[in-house]
Amino acid sequence: MPEQIPRRATLLILLCLFGLAWFSTIDYRDLIRPDEGRYAEIAREMVASGDWLTPRLNGFKYFEKPALQYWATATAFSLFGVNEWTARLWTALTGFAGVLMVYFTGMRLFGRPAGFGAAAVTISSFLYVFIGHFNTLDMGLTFFLTLALCAFLLAQSGTPAPDARRNWMLTAWAAAALAVLSKGLIGALLPAGTLVAYLLWQRDWNLLRRLHAGAGLALFLVIVSPWLIAVSVVNPEFFHFFFIHEHFERFLTKVHGRYEPPWYFIPVLLLGMAPWTITMFAAIARAWKPDPAYPAGRFQPARFLLVWCAFIFLFFSASGSKLASYILPVMPALALLIGHYLATIERRALLWQILPFIFPAIAVIVLAPRIVDRAGPGMPADLLANYVPWLVLTGVSLLIGVVTCAIFAMRGRRSAAVLSMAVAGLAAGQLPIAGHDNLTPVYSAYEIVENIRSQLTPGVPFYVVNTFDHSLPFYLGRTVTMVGYKDELEIAISWEPEKFIPDLDAFARAWTADDKAFAMFNPDDWDAFRKKYALPMVEIARDPRRVIVKKP
Repeated sequence: MPEQIPRRATLLILLCLFGLAWFSTIDYRDLIRPDEGRYAEIAREMVASGDWLTPRLNGFKYFEKPALQYWATATAFSLFGVNEWTARLWTALTGFAGVLMVYFTGMRLFGRPAGFGAAAVTISSFLYVFIGHFNTLDMGLTFFLTLALCAFLLAQSGTPAPDARRNWMLTAWAAAALAVLSKGLIGALLPAGTLVAYLLWQRDWNLLRRLHAGAGLALFLVIVSPWLIAVSVVNPEFFHFFFIHEHFERFLTKVHGRYEPPWYFIPVLLLGMAPWTITMFAAIARAWKPDPAYPAGRFQPARFLLVWCAFIFLFFSASGSKLASYILPVMPALALLIGHYLATIERRALLWQILPFIFPAIAVIVLAPRIVDRAGPGMPADLLANYVPWLVLTGVSLLIGVVTCAIFAMRGRRSAAVLSMAVAGLAAGQLPIAGHDNLTPVYSAYEIVENIRSQLTPGVPFYVVNTFDHSLPFYLGRTVTMVGYKDELEIAISWEPEKFIPDLDAFARAWTADDKAFAMFNPDDWDAFRKKYALPMVEIARDPRRVIVKKP
C-alpha cells in the first residue's frame, strides 16, 4: 500500500477539528460520584479556603494523592468560574497534549506516517477517550509519564547533539517529577523500573552514562520536594499516611478494597485499545524484532516501548489494588508501536485487523435496548431507556467507521483508512460518555440540589446520614456534616473527630438543637429512621438514590 500522509495544512485542519470534538463535550455531563465529585470538590475547597497547601475533602485533610491536579483545577476555577467545564479542563488538556506528544515523537523516531498513525490511535482508543473526559487523576499522570517517556526516547535515539540530548533528558526528569506530583511515587517508579528492565534485557550499559543523572536528579528534587516538605511540616500525619498507607499498603495489601485477580487487566486492555486491539498484537510482534533502522548495539526505541508496556502491565497486575484506569500509561506507548506498524501495513492486513469490529458494533446496536432489563429500585427504567439511543449511536458510529476504513483500505488509501477509523473510535468513545448525562439522577447530586437550591440558606447545617455522595458538596458549594458513615475518610476523621457525628442518636440530638437544618438520607434509611425517631422533618426532594429533608 503506497504511503499517503495529509499535507501540513490538512493536518492543521484535522488538528483543529479533532480538538473541537475532544473539548466540546467536557461540560455536557454533570459531575458524578465518586471521582469526579471528589477531585472537583477538593479544588473548590482550595479556592474557598485560600489554603492551597493542605488538600481537603469535605473539610477533612485528604492526603491520598499529591496536589498538582488540585492546583491546576483550582486555578481554572479562579480564572473561569466553578463549573463542569473547568472541573474537567485539566484532564482534557493533558489528554489532548498527550496526543500531540505522541505525534511529534512518532514522527521524529519513525517518520511522519508513523507519527500520524500513532496520534490517530491515541485519540481514538476507547479507554484513552473515556479517561480523557473524566475528572480523575490518571490522565494527568499519563501525560507526564508519556512526556518523560518521549523525551527519553528522543534523547537516546539516533545521534542527537550533546545539548539536545541533555535538554531532552532534563525534560524527562522534570516530567517524572510532575508525574510524582500528579499521583505519587509511581511517577518515578514506573520509568525507573522500565529502564532497569530494558538494561537487563539489552545489556546496553552505556545508556547509564547518557542519563545526565546528576543534573536530572537535582531538577527532580527541586520540583518534587517543596510541597512534600511544606505539607509534612504543617501536617505531621502526612508522611506515614501518604508514603506508607497510600503506597506500600495499597500495593502489597487489600486494605483499599480494590482487589481483583491477576488477569484483571487483560480484558481491560483488550477493550481499552479498541478499535485497534488486533493491530496492537501485530505491532507488539514487530517490536519484538530488532529494528533495522537502529543497528545492533544501539538504543532500540521500539523495544524500550515494549518494555515500558510490559513492565507497567505486570506491575499493576501484581498489585493488591486494581482499577481499570491504572494501565492508561501503556496506551500512548502502544499507540507509538501501532503507528510505527501502520506506516507500512499492507492492505489485506489492515482489512483483516479492522473488519472483525463489525461484530461488536452490531452487537451494541442489537443489545442496547436490553439495558433496560437492568432497571431496579435504584435505577429507573425510564432513565435507562433514555440512554439506549446513545448506545445505539455508539454502535452505528463504530460500524460506519469500520466500513469506511475497509473501503479506503481496499483502494490503497492507508491514511484515509486510519483517519476514518480514528474518527469513528473517537465518536464511539464520546457518545456513551455524553449520553451518561441521562443517568444523572442516579450518579450525581446535581438535579436534587437544583430542586432545593431556592430553600438553601448559607450557614444552615446540612447533614448526610449513613451515606456520602462526593458530588453533593461540590453542587451545594459548601461542606456537609457526615453522620455514621465515614467512607474513605475514616483515617482523616480520626484526626479531626469533632467534625463528625458518630451515630444516629448523636445526630438526633444535634437536629433537635438546630433552629434550621437539612439532611440527606438513602431512601431505605430514611424510611427506617422516621419510624424510629419522631423528629420534626419534612421531605423536600427525592430521587432514586437520595432523600433530602429539612427542619420545618
